[in-house]
Amino acid sequence: MPIDKEYLPGEVEARWIRRWAEADLFRADPDAGKDPFCMVIPPPNVTGNLHIGHVLVYTLHDVVARWRRMQGNDVLWLPGTDHAGIATQMVVERALRDEGTQRIELGREAFEKRVWEWKETYGNRITNALRTLGSSCDWSRERFTMDEGLSRAVRTVFVRLYDEGLIYRGRYIVNWCPRCHTAISDLETVYETELGALYKLRYPASDGGEPLELATTRPETLLGDTAVAVHPDDERYMERIGGRVVVPLVNREVPVIGDGMVDPEFGTGVVKITPGHDPNDFAAGQRHGLDEILVIGPDGRMTDKAGAAYAGLDRHVARVKVVADLEAAGLLLSVDEYEHAVGHCQRCGETVEPLVSRQWFVKVGPLAKPAIEAVERGATEFVPGSWSKVYFEWMRNIHDWCISRQLWWGHRIPAWYCDACDKTIVSEHDPDACECGGRLRQDEDVLDTWFSSALWPFSTMGWPDETRDLEHYYPTQLLITGHDIIFFWVARMMMTGLKFRGDVPFSKVYIHGLVRDAKGQKMSKSKGNTIDPHEVQEQYGTDAVRFTMSILAAPGNDIPLAPERMEGYRAFANKLWNATRFVLLKTGDAPPSAWDSEELTLADRWILSRFSANLEAVDRGLEGFRFDHAADALYHFVWGDFCDWYIELTKPSFQAAADARRTEVTRSVLLSILSGMLRMLHPIMPFITEELWEKLPGCEGFLATAPWPQRDAYANDAAAEAQMALLQQTVVKIRNLRAESGIDAGKRIAVLLHAEDDEVAAMLTAQRDLMATLVRAESIEIVEAIDDSLIAARGLAGAIHIALPLEGLLDLDAERERLGKDLAKIAKELDARNKKLANSFFTERAPAEVVEKERSLQKELASRKARLEKNLANLGST
Repeated sequence: MPIDKEYLPGEVEARWIRRWAEADLFRADPDAGKDPFCMVIPPPNVTGNLHIGHVLVYTLHDVVARWRRMQGNDVLWLPGTDHAGIATQMVVERALRDEGTQRIELGREAFEKRVWEWKETYGNRITNALRTLGSSCDWSRERFTMDEGLSRAVRTVFVRLYDEGLIYRGRYIVNWCPRCHTAISDLETVYETELGALYKLRYPASDGGEPLELATTRPETLLGDTAVAVHPDDERYMERIGGRVVVPLVNREVPVIGDGMVDPEFGTGVVKITPGHDPNDFAAGQRHGLDEILVIGPDGRMTDKAGAAYAGLDRHVARVKVVADLEAAGLLLSVDEYEHAVGHCQRCGETVEPLVSRQWFVKVGPLAKPAIEAVERGATEFVPGSWSKVYFEWMRNIHDWCISRQLWWGHRIPAWYCDACDKTIVSEHDPDACECGGRLRQDEDVLDTWFSSALWPFSTMGWPDETRDLEHYYPTQLLITGHDIIFFWVARMMMTGLKFRGDVPFSKVYIHGLVRDAKGQKMSKSKGNTIDPHEVQEQYGTDAVRFTMSILAAPGNDIPLAPERMEGYRAFANKLWNATRFVLLKTGDAPPSAWDSEELTLADRWILSRFSANLEAVDRGLEGFRFDHAADALYHFVWGDFCDWYIELTKPSFQAAADARRTEVTRSVLLSILSGMLRMLHPIMPFITEELWEKLPGCEGFLATAPWPQRDAYANDAAAEAQMALLQQTVVKIRNLRAESGIDAGKRIAVLLHAEDDEVAAMLTAQRDLMATLVRAESIEIVEAIDDSLIAARGLAGAIHIALPLEGLLDLDAERERLGKDLAKIAKELDARNKKLANSFFTERAPAEVVEKERSLQKELASRKARLEKNLANLGST
């Protein structure tokens, strides 16, 4: 079949995306009688656009999916998207603000309808982008975390955990984001070290005695203080325990309590207790029965309880005023710079405010225990294994999970309250009324997005129904994800999978690194160092982008990525295209025929053996999640062994004078290797390989479902590889000698070879016609010895002595004069470098990188000088 002269990735990719979809090629079939191999996609946010990190993780998924499919597995790569509660609500609210309205004015029902409309309009962007990447998902099974089936699973899990006492509602202190207007979990709170201030204050004793001095980083919260605390064993303050002090500015008398949480070494050993606005203080308040006074509201502004002078002020503005008022009252003793960790909302970056509120929680301790044990016994394995330590560290120090969010977009909590009798009803189905006859109102909050994501491996397969998919595909074989969501997602899937399916959700978890810029810095829009996947796909072709991601994907290591790296793999795709085009021009349309082993040349035996070794390396790499090793092996085999060597070695077989049977055997070996090579490349480079596969004679159907090459079909031949390695060394050395001697590329040369070993000499004799073609030699002689007086370029390839007679190829006098001038110039430059580096004033005072650069130049000049001296010696004396 004819093949275009130029490879145009855009046209090829569009064609195969369409044809794969039309053929419904990637639909899994649990009744196909094949062993299952299942992965669930880490669901991207429905609000999102494909970023370069997505390209990495979904490329690796697809490499595995295509490889396993070709190996004969029933592969289910299950796709879907996440409703992304906070992120999606923020996007739609932003659109409403642009229209001059807000969600409160719309009302909940109308707002939810508006979000669904937004999802239908824009929600397919990221899945369409996944298709352009070549993702071989079973799109017939695509799921959304808020579709009907998954919503049912969410309710079922919530109710069952509630009935077992593992979900509860309570008044606790939570991390609150004043900008997103919702509680967020500990994992969604990012702590950053900031330079703040430590304020030393004086709290007067209520009986007029000695005041207590203490230090705080948040003076505005003193308006809600209900105690001060000291360590019960601190001799400085033991007598003060049980006494009372007056909170500055609000003149509230509060007790002095003794509590072991106080560090006597911090500050003065006295701390203020604000149960409404600090998690440690909240715990102390619970132990000592203290009141909770909320002086900062959900909007980040001071409440009426803060007092008339501060009510309504932003908390940061209130801090400034409180400090000024303390100073005016003579109660501010000092202000010192102080570095401390401040919590921020992961989503919007706002400073988190600890607030006491009524929220829903999951009691995770009983769920975490079996999830820890499963990894300990090897039911689930982390790759690299070091990530299991991170998993254990978090799971063994886990806190209850706050799952309620003060949003409108998400799975609404299935709890209803009767105001008539104070009864709470938690149900999978909406109740009509309370048993007492009172009206019911549903809880206003929604569940944390990660609650539904935690059920993803089994809810996507139809649970709570016992479906055929669940029976066949659960547990899944592999999860590929980043280390940044081990806690958010992996651990929670482990807990829910074991709880509701009685088995781990996946047997292996491969942790990939994060994609960074070329300097190793985190990518961000503010830094301007992001890479747009669509742009690089258009510029270099999707296969080149995928190959780049694969060859850089060393397990657990972050990936420094420069877009220019993809240029080299675009060249690799072009090399493959041109090589295939050449082969097809030479081999015609007939399928390959069988051959006998004795018909094979050294080159044939060598390429078949190299293919076998490469296949083993690729299989080993993919089995061990060394995508980088697999891609590297393929690159060197395709570019080096096949294109640079074997194709060149086959050219004499296609000359007019060649024996017909020799031509047929060479043609068949070429097509066989090319067919196997395209199959090995397909998981990483699906588009170009599918296009080329269609052109190969004898190749039917889609490459995506063709069988993976079998190792036993390609014999290892160590002898052929050893002989060929020596032949390659010899050819390369002859080419180098020719270039170094300045012999015109169009001139044919004579070559003398001498080998002490008789077997090597015999091999050289047998292959000399082939070598002559490769080095453009008019003759190659295998001689007993090479005359020392011969004017020739000389070299060694292993134990093979090489000589290129120069008489008649060069004007020897002119060449001696040219080399002499070059040598004098290089010697002068080298002498200057030597003197500079011998000067201790320079080497000790110049920057290290400057000195290193000079040493590198010195080494290069010395090498060039030696080479010129050798070439001059080869020409003999005048």
